[in-house]
Amino acid sequence: MRFANSLTLRSLALTTVWFAIALLVIAIVISALYRNAAERGFRQLLQAEMFNVINSVSIDEQGELKGSPQLGNLNYQQPQTGWYWVVDPLYDKSKKSLQSPSLGAQDLPVTPESEVPYDGNYRRTYIMRDDNNNDLAVIETVVVMDEKDRATRIRVSGNRDAVDNDVRWFSQRLYIALALFGIASILLNGLIILWALRPLDRARVALRHISEEGEGEMRGQFPVEIQPLADEINALLANNRAIVERARMQVGNLAHSLKTPIAVLLNEAQGMAEKEGKLIASQVVMMQAQVQAYLNRARIAAQTESVLTRSEAEPVLERLVRVMRRLNPEKSFVLTCEPGLLLATEQHDLEEVVGNLLENAARFAESEVHVSAQRRADAGVAGEWAEIIVKDDGPGLTPDEIRRAMKRGNRLDESGAGSGLGLSIVDDIVQAYGGRFELTGLERSGLHARVVLPAKSRK
Repeated sequence: MRFANSLTLRSLALTTVWFAIALLVIAIVISALYRNAAERGFRQLLQAEMFNVINSVSIDEQGELKGSPQLGNLNYQQPQTGWYWVVDPLYDKSKKSLQSPSLGAQDLPVTPESEVPYDGNYRRTYIMRDDNNNDLAVIETVVVMDEKDRATRIRVSGNRDAVDNDVRWFSQRLYIALALFGIASILLNGLIILWALRPLDRARVALRHISEEGEGEMRGQFPVEIQPLADEINALLANNRAIVERARMQVGNLAHSLKTPIAVLLNEAQGMAEKEGKLIASQVVMMQAQVQAYLNRARIAAQTESVLTRSEAEPVLERLVRVMRRLNPEKSFVLTCEPGLLLATEQHDLEEVVGNLLENAARFAESEVHVSAQRRADAGVAGEWAEIIVKDDGPGLTPDEIRRAMKRGNRLDESGAGSGLGLSIVDDIVQAYGGRFELTGLERSGLHARVVLPAKSRK
């Protein structure tokens, strides 16, 4: 996946593959061209040797072939080399043929004219093998030697291994040279790509700082191709901050405007008869909690899409657990948190969610409360997620009690203080961030509260 999402790796891989294919094709083409040139030179050499033989042979008065061609290649003097010349008298079958010392006692068969015909110059070239399994190239011609129209067949052969060895020697050095050139080119190309894409890496680092460190803008110098994008992102971040601040201000104004009327209602309720006053006071408290819940939801909606929304899970959870230990010294609180876990939530909202769950757990636990937080994939949902679990060893709840507890304003325990909105507030906050909240646990086996919130990566 990293390869598919990295411009640097893809550019390096594609250019490397292209260089390898291009150099391989170049090597094959050059090797083929060199072989063609070597074979053409080989044929020209044989033709020159044939003319040398023609000029060195004659017919004496008795009709015998005479002459001792002095060819430059010493292989014509050494036996079984595949380098031969033969002059056959066509005018008289009884006369002896002339041949090179390299041919020795063996014979050089003649390929039938029906298989390889002569060309317009009365020459032909063909391939054959001698008795020593040498692969030969033979050039043959028929020449009229004198005014009596006495003709001879002249054949000159060369060992094709000479061409093959020459081409092999050239190809090996060619491949080595191209391989070294290719490696040097790939390294140089890699350096060029890394240097050319370095501004994109700086942009990636700047965006990561925005996401992880809460930076207010993309900082740094970028090329003209990237600078407009950085400017647009900075403008978008500035506009986002302005929207969030405006939403916070409006939420604060609304909270301030409702604070006084609610306080007046509570004060008046205290002066009324006990039954009516208690009823009004409880309703005002519930109204106050509901107003606060909707204000929180409005605030979260203004912040959720911000790339600056982030909170470190471990210090927040440690602080909440520390407070609960002081408030409930008779109970044990155990915290397990993945190091470096970063959540895409406001710290205040994380404290509100976990604080409510810890208060409920501490109230009903017999002796111990466990809190755990770790990164975990949410089945069927894309993105990064974190799971926070608060579980106690209390009496637990039945499925029906769990459904009632999740309803806004319902209280299963009427003996203590509270408005019955804690779990509803938790559910509202979690849903506002696109997460999930659920309660599980059978009766007398403790209650497990599971919260799934969006997480952020540090990579």
